[in-house]
Amino acid sequence: MADPSTYRPATGTIPEAPGVYKFRDATGRVVYVGKAKSLRQRLNSYFADVAGLHPRTRQMVTTAAAVEWTVVGTEVEALQLEYNWIKEFDPRFNVRYRDDKTYPVLAVTLNEEFPRLHVYRGPRRKGVRYFGPYAHAWAIRETLDLLLRVFPARTCSAGVFKRHGQIGRPCLLGYIDKCSAPCVGRVTAEEHRVIVDDFCDFLAGRTDAMVRRLEREMTAAAEELEFERAARLRDDQAALKRALEKQAVVLGDGTDADVVAFAQDELEVSVQVFHVRGGRVRGQRGWVVDKVEETGVAALVDQFVTQFYGEQAESARASGVAAAPVPREVLVPELPDDVAAVENWLTGLRGGRVALRVPQRGDKRALMETVERNAKEAFQQHKLRRAGDLTARSAALQELQEALGLDTAPLRIECTDISHVQGTDVVASLVVFEDGLARKSEYRRFAVREGAEQGDVGSIAEVVRRRFQAYLKETAREADGPLPGIDPETGRPRRFAYAPNLLVVDGGAPQAQAAADVLAELGITDVAVVGLAKRLEEVWVPGEPDPVILPRTSEALYLLQRVRDEAHRFAIAYHRQKRSKRMTTSALDDVPGLGQARKAALLKHFGSLRKLRAASVEEISGVPGVGRRTAEAVHATLSAAGTEGEPK
Repeated sequence: MADPSTYRPATGTIPEAPGVYKFRDATGRVVYVGKAKSLRQRLNSYFADVAGLHPRTRQMVTTAAAVEWTVVGTEVEALQLEYNWIKEFDPRFNVRYRDDKTYPVLAVTLNEEFPRLHVYRGPRRKGVRYFGPYAHAWAIRETLDLLLRVFPARTCSAGVFKRHGQIGRPCLLGYIDKCSAPCVGRVTAEEHRVIVDDFCDFLAGRTDAMVRRLEREMTAAAEELEFERAARLRDDQAALKRALEKQAVVLGDGTDADVVAFAQDELEVSVQVFHVRGGRVRGQRGWVVDKVEETGVAALVDQFVTQFYGEQAESARASGVAAAPVPREVLVPELPDDVAAVENWLTGLRGGRVALRVPQRGDKRALMETVERNAKEAFQQHKLRRAGDLTARSAALQELQEALGLDTAPLRIECTDISHVQGTDVVASLVVFEDGLARKSEYRRFAVREGAEQGDVGSIAEVVRRRFQAYLKETAREADGPLPGIDPETGRPRRFAYAPNLLVVDGGAPQAQAAADVLAELGITDVAVVGLAKRLEEVWVPGEPDPVILPRTSEALYLLQRVRDEAHRFAIAYHRQKRSKRMTTSALDDVPGLGQARKAALLKHFGSLRKLRAASVEEISGVPGVGRRTAEAVHATLSAAGTEGEPK
């Protein structure tokens, strides 16, 4: 670990102007980004007595090896630059507000000809509009069931939609008038999109206008003596009102606002947000994150608002949604110090005035107290649920350090595994764990070349050599060159720029020794190597005649098993992908007289080699351009081909 005094800048060289600063480690990787009204005052606080710093701050400044800053003209510019750098560099010590669980949302696929309404979890996609999040998936389905009577839009999957279009009959929802059945042409694409647009308007909060329109249409139908149509409109209006009743009115004036509350201790903070639209609670979200430094509520508000609404705006732009992701009001427990700058920044995102307020009395204050209770309850549940995990991770790293005789705890662990079937399609995986947690963005995979001829030992040696040759190349630094590990053109970390503290290989003593020999050959002496044998879960250290036996209840062994199993999973997934591609090509290559065009036509028609293998000669010959004789040759060749075994 670095001594902060070795890279502390002279006080007089630090400007007193507002700006944004970055801490980098010895390889140039950005580990923390922050902003300050006065760069001199803020940066000097990091170089005070290390023992008196917050635990995470102390870990950050001792991990870093350099600090740099950029002066900006205004606090709004500082907010924007800080947000952009956190997104770009993903520093390990910055607070990131990721959901503590995957909340379901109601997705509307506006990018399709016939948009679909469905429950969705996962990353946001372009051209899809999202409503929520909801606490439970059943809440979405219940809302849909009520609203489909009024807005009979498509809810079926692409496969179901295509199948009913082919058979010319709608599904059950089409028969009970809960779907307009665009699959069989009951409505055109334009008519169906109007239905979907009305549905989106209703969920976006324009409910009163919708109810009033139904009332007018019902009255007009009754006056024209169209009593059946008037009765349907009456029932539609009742369905809308039932859907609205399920969302309690919390702000009687129809306010659009987000209500934010926090609960915290010295190391972590819980955040809860209630999304209120049209006076009704439309969604709820929660996070529990680590604190990097001692932070008050005002600073937490600043951090949260910047990250949350910045990402919401990016998500909206990526989805092609014109609606502003920022409400008119954001109700918070305390105002940040630079409240005017934050409000101006939010106003820029929304395109209209945004107010950041602390509710003092009335309904808004009562709602804030409710959100605070939710934050405290979520924090308590998190600590009960996560206390064991946090303790276990720390214990696992400490046990590994002691059992393997390492100088420091292995904060970064990499593991490699080989996958193949009887020596064919040999591939390898490289997975990365930091602080005991998987860092999937840094996973790598390899197609093994020369080493495959020497079995698993040769394959391990090749992969380790390629990985660490890339590391040496990417961290090589000329006298006046850029920081090691950083691409000078993009300013981002290179792919193999960081070495692990511990390299784990899947195997016993021969595999571990092969990896150690490669590292010694390359002159790398600060990476420990072990092999984890599957049969008895023995930990083999190169050069030692006997393995290290960790207790079955050891947290260290459990961590090594998780790392090894993740490497195994990742390797098998790549092997299956590569093998499937080879089998698809090679199986049809054996059919005499079958060219690339007809191969592509067959695979496109049947969708996969498995379905093609199951098809009859008549079905194959039905593909345009494939005659009877060619179909018989394809069928005979695929039937004779044996199935290959599962990968190692």
